[in-house]
Amino acid sequence: MAKLVEGVLGGFRGKVGTVVGNIWKGVATMRVYVASISNPKTAAQLAQRAKFALMVQFMKPLADFVRATFKKLAIKKTAFNAAVSYNLKRAITGTYPDYDVDYTKVLVSQGTLPGALNPEVTATVAGEIGFTWEDNTGGPYAKATDKAALCVYNPAKGYSVDLFDGNTRAGGSQSVTLPANWTGDEVQCFIAFSNANGSVYSNSAFVGGIIVL
Repeated sequence: MAKLVEGVLGGFRGKVGTVVGNIWKGVATMRVYVASISNPKTAAQLAQRAKFALMVQFMKPLADFVRATFKKLAIKKTAFNAAVSYNLKRAITGTYPDYDVDYTKVLVSQGTLPGALNPEVTATVAGEIGFTWEDNTGGPYAKATDKAALCVYNPAKGYSVDLFDGNTRAGGSQSVTLPANWTGDEVQCFIAFSNANGSVYSNSAFVGGIIVL
């Protein structure tokens, strides 16, 4: 309750609604009252912050890739933030504080083009990963000239190798050359398709994890 110190037209001490009054060196002052958060670190808040930090850490090496492949979702936000937001809601598994990224649910690309049909990944040549897929050309959307967009993510190195202008949908295969120091590392592989000019993408598919020779 506020206390009047100079009558109803004078200054006051205390809180009235959202205003706090005080008398400082004979001068009446007022400020807006800001409610404090009683517990800024609830279990739910801690869990959400942990999930967010994990997803941002995962997505950072993929930033260049998702800037292209998520640009259609970048409405009042960046493509990177759109990718983080999408995967934050769908691709984290576990319970606090032990969270992991579920690669099988990750999308590194989202769009309306048909995706890859029965994609596979192999490692038969040192320092290379080979992608294969079946030609699913047909209809008004899946065209033979669509190009493979490939992403090879190395969790141990915190880095990815991306390829946007890969072989065509009708071509059926594409190899990706990896850094020499990736030998023996397990990489996680994703594939999507874009139209010929790169303006539209498909949803990505997780092809699998594989050890680099």
